[in-house]
Amino acid sequence: MNKGIFKSGIFKSIGNKFVIAFILFAVWIIFFDENSIVSHAQSKRQLNELKQQKEYYQERIASDRQKLQDLNKGKEELEKFAREQYQMSKPDEDVFIIVEEE
Repeated sequence: MNKGIFKSGIFKSIGNKFVIAFILFAVWIIFFDENSIVSHAQSKRQLNELKQQKEYYQERIASDRQKLQDLNKGKEELEKFAREQYQMSKPDEDVFIIVEEE
């Protein structure tokens, strides 16, 4: 009975040298090649991360440009920025810092 299983069409085709060569080639292309599916998926994931970083930095650049324009408007805006960001005050002023808890 076992001889019949090994002589069936499935095992004959698996034993064929061309099928074995094709399977080895497919495994090589999928996993080990420089342009394999695995490296392609990693590259695609990295590309998506870089696109997200690009969007973040573009938003930061736009925000910083707006701040720069505001600071260049005049002395009052510069003083306002210094007070808000660095808690600076004039000699006759008191600064109160309010921290909101979540």
